[in-house]
Amino acid sequence: MSETKVKIAIGGDHAGFEYKEILKDFLKEYEIKDFGPSSSASVDYPDFAHPLASAVENGEFDYGILLCGSANGVAITANKHSGIRAGLCWENEVAALVRKHNDANILCIPSRFVSEELAKEITTTFLNTEFEGGRHQNRVDKISC
Repeated sequence: MSETKVKIAIGGDHAGFEYKEILKDFLKEYEIKDFGPSSSASVDYPDFAHPLASAVENGEFDYGILLCGSANGVAITANKHSGIRAGLCWENEVAALVRKHNDANILCIPSRFVSEELAKEITTTFLNTEFEGGRHQNRVDKISC
């Protein structure tokens, strides 16, 4: 019997390119699809965040990871999709809480404000933390417009 791998969509912008490449190598036990960009040349983050968010929203991927300089632009863009709960995480506790309390399905990492090692730790925390449900489910159910 084969075990189904968790599917992760990863992308960002030019400021997140280096960390995106690092995380792709780090997450070898997962099924990964790179939504770009393919270099550190300047790009517009919505061109990558929207397709990634759509793919998570429609169930092609279990989770998404978006990386850019501050992670604000990619988080704002992804959160325009009604089925997305993208959380901006700059430390482990925040990554745990966006999963436990908000059932976040896209992790947004500010590559200019965290170390490479912390980005890996945040990613691990996010992917290994379960949604608590309960009182939080009622709140999550009220998010979509």
